[in-house]
Amino acid sequence: MHLAYPAVLSALLFCTGVYGVLARRNAILVLMSVELMLNAVNLNLVAFDVWLSRAAEETLHSGQALTLFTIAIAAAEIGIGLAIVLAVHRNRGTSDIDKLRDTAEGHGPDGLDGPDDPDDPGDPGGPDTDTPATGTAAEKAEATA
Repeated sequence: MHLAYPAVLSALLFCTGVYGVLARRNAILVLMSVELMLNAVNLNLVAFDVWLSRAAEETLHSGQALTLFTIAIAAAEIGIGLAIVLAVHRNRGTSDIDKLRDTAEGHGPDGLDGPDDPDDPGDPGGPDTDTPATGTAAEKAEATA
């Protein structure tokens, strides 16, 4: 068997995983795409290990050993990742990554949220103006559209 066949298959799997990470909005599908990329790396490791073992008489099969470590890390990553996704889904009601982005960003113009926010109408220190949505609120509405 030629080395080109598993290498091409691995490249296709990896490109599919990259597309899934960049294009998907569901967190579970993003995790599955990361798994595709890890499996592409595993396929490359095993293919090159088999290819190099034919050239040398005594080999350590380090590609296969690295594949076992990668599988163990991938299993732990999926377990922790799914636990986080389920916890976020219980709290927020969605696993859409675009809607979850609001949890990491502040709500004020400089990321201020609380008594120091000058644009907060409920804040006694800030201006009490009834203006339409400006700044970050308009940008968030445009980003989600």
